[in-house]
Amino acid sequence: MKQRWMDSVEIWTVVLRTIVVYFFLLIVLRLMGKREIGELSVLDFVISIMIAELAVVSVEDTDVSYVRAFTPILVLSLLQIVLAWWSLKSDRMRHILDGRPTVLIREGKIDEKAMKKQRYNFDDLLMQIRQKDIKDVSDVEFAILEPSGELSVFEKKEEAEDLSYPLPFIIDGHIQWDHLEKAGKDEMWLRRELRKGGIDYVKKVSYCAMQENGVLYIDEKDD
Repeated sequence: MKQRWMDSVEIWTVVLRTIVVYFFLLIVLRLMGKREIGELSVLDFVISIMIAELAVVSVEDTDVSYVRAFTPILVLSLLQIVLAWWSLKSDRMRHILDGRPTVLIREGKIDEKAMKKQRYNFDDLLMQIRQKDIKDVSDVEFAILEPSGELSVFEKKEEAEDLSYPLPFIIDGHIQWDHLEKAGKDEMWLRRELRKGGIDYVKKVSYCAMQENGVLYIDEKDD
């Protein structure tokens, strides 16, 4: 009888801890921000796994206090928030944490060195191209491996396409020099266009890119 009562108490303890941990994780994940599973960076993925493992341990080990169980989860969450804020303010940190996009196909030609560097095999490349309803590599203008692991594929157009349109010239107050060069533009031209829009400093621009109609789209940072 006593053993049955103890087993019942232990079961209800596990149930209670599960509910508490569940709502605690909901709050923590909300604080960490919203991001789709496919867009998780390596940092987000690692921290998510560690938090999940710590949460399981805190539920199963009823001898561990809530404070001791939740402390490492809070530390990891704080670490993720700080690094996410840092990467938001710094291009270098963002590239370190999230990585850079890698061009695997340029004008129908596969970059084998880039594929080898990313440990990306031809079977994966061809499969993802077919999933974009493109039959052959020669029909691909650009295939870019995003930091999230997703492959962005741009099909060749019948008419020559001005590559300045999809290329942003300014991101978060920083000039994208390689994009300007590809579009055949220079810094003087860009600053002149900004001044036409009443903007004197590049740092004030959140996003700037050329639209298909040839008009320069400029989004200023919020005050």
